[in-house]
Order: sequence, then structure tokens, then C-alpha cells
Amino acid sequence: MSEATDLSRRRLLQYLGLTAVATAVVPEWLFAADEQGSQERSGQSEPDIEVGITAQPAESPILPGRPTKVWKFSGELVKGPPGTVEDIPDSYLGPILRLRQGQKVRIRFHNKLPEPCVIHQHGLHVPEKADGHPRHQIGSGQTSVYEFTVLDRAGTYWFHPHTHHRTAEQAYYGLSGLILVTDAEEQSLDLPRDEHDIPLVIQDRSFDDHNQLRYIGHMHDRFRGFLGDRVLVNGKPDFVLPVATRVYRLRILNGSNSRIYKLAWNDGSPLTVIGTDGGLLESPEVRNYLMLAPGERVDLWADLRGRKLGDEITLRSAAFSGVMPMMGMGGGMMGMGRGMRGGMMGGMGAALPHGAEFSILTARIVREERDQRVLPRRLSQIQRYRPQDAANAQKPKSIHLSMRGMSPRLNGRSFEMTRVAEEEIIPLNTMQLLEFVNRDHRAHGMMMAHPMHIHGQQFQVLKREMAPGFERHYSSVSQGFVDNGWKDTVLVMPGEKVTILKRFDHFTGLYLYHCHNLEHEDLDMMRNFLVQA
Repeated sequence: MSEATDLSRRRLLQYLGLTAVATAVVPEWLFAADEQGSQERSGQSEPDIEVGITAQPAESPILPGRPTKVWKFSGELVKGPPGTVEDIPDSYLGPILRLRQGQKVRIRFHNKLPEPCVIHQHGLHVPEKADGHPRHQIGSGQTSVYEFTVLDRAGTYWFHPHTHHRTAEQAYYGLSGLILVTDAEEQSLDLPRDEHDIPLVIQDRSFDDHNQLRYIGHMHDRFRGFLGDRVLVNGKPDFVLPVATRVYRLRILNGSNSRIYKLAWNDGSPLTVIGTDGGLLESPEVRNYLMLAPGERVDLWADLRGRKLGDEITLRSAAFSGVMPMMGMGGGMMGMGRGMRGGMMGGMGAALPHGAEFSILTARIVREERDQRVLPRRLSQIQRYRPQDAANAQKPKSIHLSMRGMSPRLNGRSFEMTRVAEEEIIPLNTMQLLEFVNRDHRAHGMMMAHPMHIHGQQFQVLKREMAPGFERHYSSVSQGFVDNGWKDTVLVMPGEKVTILKRFDHFTGLYLYHCHNLEHEDLDMMRNFLVQA
């Protein structure tokens, strides 16, 4: 840290009266200065792309019979190339925005919901005012403008609400869409494109006898995270994907509120991973199964050559355990999974308990095609971060995850709209070493898995460390993590410590970090980083 930056930081701390344990409200004059500086650094002028996004009530024919009432993002292209805004056919899900690195983007968000709302560009590195912090939410009937330049590399990103204490329910009722970014590096590769590049959004939902969505039915649904009893893909149940005998790129998003999936093909075929949250890997990685937590994305190279007309292959969620521990008879810890039901944390009798095995979608061969495409050995170039280059290399910032008294917390704190602690103040243009620590031994067996998401720039996972005594359940998931690419969400299992490296460049202001179990987020398992020049 430079002397000038250190002086600025000390002066700010003196003004706020912060100590190592105290928190304070950040003054509005600082926000104004940060936002002005962020906009100046973003270089925004007349946009290359202008899109209108409207959130409004709608109806969707999800199940046979009566349509389901949903909330939906709809998109309209105001300026830009044809195909920039694309609907997901016959779905309540929001539009797909197709962007290119370097484009200047303006999104006009119109809120026609009966309550406040704000949009978060999940995974994109944008100015705070375009990032979807709940302090920027707007009321019913209002309009907000988000402006940013696409700084991110090619990848599968998405957008969803980040409304204060309403994120989980608004997302559950349908508010989400995709942002697919491309760049010159990706375009140079012979990857499947157009109709052979298929986005797949996985969500679990529950319906009543009138085809209407059911949400929270018990306080424990909120504490553990909501689990539905039907799995939808692109807004449809019992999803069948018609395919040919060729190669496909499958872009998979876990858009569920809290459910974690263990992806595997039913015939034992391996999964070839070419990308994660922040785009393409350096080279393909092969796994027998993949863990996918809420908010995470994975891109697969799906080679269906050699299969016969009429063949079917099913993508399923395989059985696993350990994500939702509960109290045993003697106060010990029992792993949730493999169809276990009942008990306080065991699913409350849910038809699809966490960790159960079930089908997600079926790919059916409906035609034969010739495809000479070869899987590239080299996909992209990734600059590898080094721990010694972190500004806090000798003192990582530890973020302890806890679930005490039905109250999820980060370092013992809950979310406060504009409050930060001393250790949450980050100097601009620095790399930080961060640790997510899920080892709250005072939680009396109530630890559970947390998908931790940080707004702003993507990060790199440095290492995973599991505490003794947790290996039995961890072994059912440990081979399913792909950590070699860029990430914005990382699953932290009970007993685990995950160390990451993240830069905080370009923009100042408040950037959230939180659990992407959306019920946990709404229970205030969320905090701010204040990035300051």
C-alpha cells in the first residue's frame, strides 16, 4: 500500500471512528465522490447497446392446465445489433442479453412490480451504481438506468433481483435472465455456436393443486433455504432436449434459491468442462460428476457423436451428503443426503430432499449429423494470481460463516445497508487474500454448506482445506469442484476453509459479499466491502 493511500485510509477511519471491532455508517458525501469517480473511470458515453428491461407480473403455461402466475423480466432492444436481446422460448425466464467485450451498455430498468426491485448483473465487473446494491432499488412505477462497459472476458453471466429482504422470493417467482459475453479469444476457437450453443437454467419449484407456485411454508424452509419438489429446466418440467449426433456447448446455470446439484450422466459418461463462472478454462477438464451450487455456472463440451437415432441420455443429480448437517441423537453430526427425510434439517418431509438422486433433463437423439469439430487442447489464457502479490499476503482477511440461533452471520455480523467494519475497507487497485471459514464449532451441529458470492471482479480459488472429522461426507462431493478458472461464487462445505485471491480494480463504492443461498441472503448473511481510492 502506498503512503498516500495509507494516509487516506487512516483519515477515513479516524472520521468514522472505526476500530478493529466497530462498524459505522459510511457518509453520503463519500458515496457521491465514489460514484462520480467510478463513472469517470468507466469511460461511459453514448452506448453501443441500449436495452429496456421491464419487471412485471405475468402468466406462464408451466404445467398442463391453468397457467402459473409469475414475475417476469421482459427485454426490448433499443439500440444495437440484431440478436442482442433474445427470448428463451415458451419460458417465464427473462431474456438472454448477448454482449461483446468492450461494448458500452445502457440498461433502462422499468419496475412494474407492486414492490421495490433492483437488478444485479451477476458476475460482471461494473460500477457500483450498475451492480444492483439494494440501496439503489427503485419503487413500483419507477425507472432506473444502469451504464457500464463490458470489461469481462467471454463467459456465461446472469442477472437477477437484489432487493432488500426480497431477493429470494422475487427470484423464485421468475425474475432472472442470462448475459452471454463473447470476445476475440473465444471467437478464435472452433466451439459450437448458434443453435448448438445451448443455455440451460436449472431451478426447483413447488406448485399447489391449481398450478400456482408455493414458496415458504415453514420457518425452517427459510433457515435451510427453500427446496422445491419439481425440477425445471428453462422454466419447463420433464425437460427433453432434442439433439443430433454432434458436439454441443451446454451452458448450465444453477438458478435455484438454495439447492445444490451433483451433475452426472446416467450412463456414466464423463463430463468435459470447458468453462466456469468467469468464462473458459485454460484447457478442458474431465470429471465423473460436477458440484453446482446456487449462482454457479459451468460450460460443458457435450459430444454426442457415435450415438444412435432414438438414444437418450439423462443428466441427473447424483446422491451426495454433508451439505446440511443436523443433530443426531447424541448431539453428534449426521449428514443430510441420499434420500434422508424428516428431522429439523432433513427436508421437512420434502419430496426432493437435499442430496437425493433425481433426473434433471433428457437429451434425445432425433437426427444424425456429421461434425468434424475437435475439442481444443488450449481454450484460453488465464493470468495466475500469486499469494505473495496480495496487499495482505501476511494477514488474510478471514470471513467466518455461522448459523447460530436461526440467524446466519458473517464474522458474527448481519447486513446493514451502508455499514462496513474496518477490515471490510479495501484500497482500490489491490489484490486481497480472503478466507471463507465454515468451521463454527459452537453452532452445535447446525453448520451447512454456503455458496459464497462476491460482487465485482472475478476471483481465483487458491486452496481448499477440510477440518478433521468431516472427510466422510466431504468425499461424496470433493471430486466435483472445478477451481482452476475464474469464479464469482464458491461452495464452502461444513468444516471447510476456502482461500481465494481477488483484485479490486477500476471502481470504488460498496460491493456486496454474501451467501447465494437466497434465503440466507434475505436473513442478512451479507456484508459490504467498501472499495476506496
